[in-house]
Amino acid sequence: MTEDEILAEFRSVDALLEGHFLLSSGRHSAYYLQCARLLMNPERAGRIALAITQKIPRELRSEVQVVISPAMGGIIIGHEMGRALGVDALFVERPDGVFGLRRGFSLAPGTKVLMVEDVVTTGLSSREAIAAIEASGGVVIAAASVVDRSAGAVELGVPFYPLIELNFPTYAGDELPPELAATEAVKPGSRKI
Repeated sequence: MTEDEILAEFRSVDALLEGHFLLSSGRHSAYYLQCARLLMNPERAGRIALAITQKIPRELRSEVQVVISPAMGGIIIGHEMGRALGVDALFVERPDGVFGLRRGFSLAPGTKVLMVEDVVTTGLSSREAIAAIEASGGVVIAAASVVDRSAGAVELGVPFYPLIELNFPTYAGDELPPELAATEAVKPGSRKI
């Protein structure tokens, strides 16, 4: 899928929002990508997962033993990536503020994991998920996402394969441009800041 095709998919389901948004990273933006809307259709979610899978080198794909994604945003695309790769899809969650495996999920020591996110902006959630996976005995061999909002600048400590790289500007709360400062921010994501 090309960048234009992917953005057309977002627009077709009103998943590319414009306004003033407070992102899960704590930064502000005039744009928000609502991946839950993009992935609400199972057929579309499957196509997106297959497109991401094709970005990952074949030899690396063949090593993946399990896909793990952070809750909430990564669960749907993580599940579809598991389907595309023919492996189980688990998720980490943080009911007490720290990611961990729950619900009876566990990893055998040395299990090779692909960590999958919906949107990566600063990489904080991804790095926290990777740390939780490693603390549970897994070895994260790569990460993938639908969108990399850092336009390639984020560092996760493992090879990273986003479907699309975008550079929508983000701002710290004390650096807002006048048009954003004049409006109240909406917090559409699942993470409490």
